[in-house]
Amino acid sequence: MALLAPSPRVLCRDMCAGAREAAAAVSSSAAACSSVGGARSSLAFGVWRGVRRGGRRGEGGGVRAAAAYLWDASVPVEMDEIDSMDKLDAALATSADNNLPVVIDWMASWCRKCIYLKPKLEKIAGEYPGVRFYFVDVNKVPQALVKRGNISKMPTIQLWKDGEWKEEVIGGDKAWLVMDHVREMIQKYK
Repeated sequence: MALLAPSPRVLCRDMCAGAREAAAAVSSSAAACSSVGGARSSLAFGVWRGVRRGGRRGEGGGVRAAAAYLWDASVPVEMDEIDSMDKLDAALATSADNNLPVVIDWMASWCRKCIYLKPKLEKIAGEYPGVRFYFVDVNKVPQALVKRGNISKMPTIQLWKDGEWKEEVIGGDKAWLVMDHVREMIQKYK
């Protein structure tokens, strides 16, 4: 069973149109859920009776409706570890052969933010089955590998495609902002 998590990608136009449709289709005490945009997202509608300020419960509050996009958070996929230059080369070569991006999470075992973001990246890995996700613990690998990734801060999440570095995000922001940026990177190079 898939979990639904809110996404900040809510378009006002879609919300208003969806809310009007929901209010027309559903009675005031019920709620309905409709799938929009394929298996990855849902548009949830809630409909309820409103109450005017200062008024009593039965007095003309009317019907209110709201809509919000919800992400279908797929089953998490465990990320593979890169612990040598050979494994990095193999991962990048596989990416180039299949013409798919690779996401690499450069982390450290002592970094709290790195540890916090890793399971969230594993959930995103479940959303994009064609994209390979890896992690590198910078304390367990040769310094040459860290220099190849040009890592100066952690966590750093990089997207590589065709054996080349394309884009990165440094995980200093709030977790949902970082995950949103990772999703955007994947969509851009997928």
